Amino acid sequence: MQKFALLIPVMIFLIIGSMKAQIDKNSPLFTELKKQDSLFFERGFNHCDMAYLKKSVDDDLRFYHDNGGFQDKKLFLERMKQNICSNPGQKPIRKRIEKSIEVFPLYSNGNLYGAIQSGEHQFYIREKNKEDVLGGQAKFTTVWIKKEDRWTISDILSYNHHEPGKSEVMDNLEQLLKDNRIPTLGLGIIENGKLTQIRVMGTLDGKATASVNSLFNVASLTKPVTAMIALRLVSLGKWNLDEPLDHYWTDPDIAHDPRHKLLTTRLILSHQTGFPNWRWQTKDQKLSFGFDPGTRYQYSGEGFEYLRKALENKFHKNLEQLAEEFIFQPLDMHDTSYVWNKKKNSGKTVTGYDKNLKPYATVINTTPNAADDLMTSVEEYGHFLTAVMNNELLSPEVFKEMMTRQVQTKQDKYFGLSFEIYDLGNNEIALSHGGSDQGVNTLVFLLPKTQQGLIIFTNTDQGHTIYETLINRYLGASGKKIIQIETR
Repeated sequence: MQKFALLIPVMIFLIIGSMKAQIDKNSPLFTELKKQDSLFFERGFNHCDMAYLKKSVDDDLRFYHDNGGFQDKKLFLERMKQNICSNPGQKPIRKRIEKSIEVFPLYSNGNLYGAIQSGEHQFYIREKNKEDVLGGQAKFTTVWIKKEDRWTISDILSYNHHEPGKSEVMDNLEQLLKDNRIPTLGLGIIENGKLTQIRVMGTLDGKATASVNSLFNVASLTKPVTAMIALRLVSLGKWNLDEPLDHYWTDPDIAHDPRHKLLTTRLILSHQTGFPNWRWQTKDQKLSFGFDPGTRYQYSGEGFEYLRKALENKFHKNLEQLAEEFIFQPLDMHDTSYVWNKKKNSGKTVTGYDKNLKPYATVINTTPNAADDLMTSVEEYGHFLTAVMNNELLSPEVFKEMMTRQVQTKQDKYFGLSFEIYDLGNNEIALSHGGSDQGVNTLVFLLPKTQQGLIIFTNTDQGHTIYETLINRYLGASGKKIIQIETR
């Protein structure tokens, strides 16, 4: 990504050197490019004519998106198909702001070879028999090249994405981070079942600016990924939710205790094992039962590690390999991993800090931990969450089990199979999970009824101090109900 970022100033410098002044809006060139822009977005974006899109852009297309990163032609077309054209029932529609359009001709040796078109446009969600709903606004700059009698696009810059009338709040994020002494924030917004906004603010290590694809240690947000591996295996008929795990693994610390025969995947994913969070937190630092499995709730990382060992023994693959096969590869999560990968992680990983902004050492795992220390980006974890929300991974029966309340943890709050479940009333729920470690505070929400979601990654012990502000801001009335449940 950094090499592409370096190309942008060079490209702009070269283009500016050949630009003329903005042309009159009644000129033939302005009218022609207005027509080309309309065709490109109306046929390609609004009606998903992929063949037209493909021929309208150069083979060496360079597309720069302030939230989505750099895209070549192949990736641009793939994301159009996946993110814009995959759900005709709720279709994003683009409408340009006419008065904002400007055109600058490009000449070489006195001959017109192209033009730059810039302006602003808005994006709406279109549903059958409903009015279009305004969802976002952005600026664009397009470089058009004329080849014989045909215009094609060589470069696109798409930037300043925001919700109309709410950009001031986004700008206030910097002040929010400053006031709460949070060095880096990763923020993802899910709307209509799609990841629509990604924002990463701050630095990687106190010096280098964090890019949109920076990698965060997300602490216990690891657990939902591990859970979905197990549930996907259940969906495929390769694993059983209620089969005793002693068929595949028994921890030596509890081998003498007959209660180990009661342990199942269902009890582990809903935190009903009777285990402590971690054995090293107990007096003798050995694994033991605090109560009979299945009788009540006790959050436990040990349970997920127990499940990992059973899965690895059954399938003769480590958890990283299982994740690659069943989650990471299907969802294009190529930078996400349980273990440290020098090629993936070096130069992209966000440093964690204590409350006094003293840096912690980066966690470098050589073996997977099923409960902790997953390395991922806002974008890739966002793809994971939208896949969960849209049920791209599980059978209908297992998906229903995942969303079912397994055990109550407090009033109007339960654990399902992998996520906490908030009862918001009026048949509305929120799925949630958080993570907290040294230099890590992370939190995610999914609202299945409204197809909304929120991703918050921070890199400090104090990261939780901005949760309430962001929940209220992005989840509205549902967010307020969540906060009421938590503070009741």
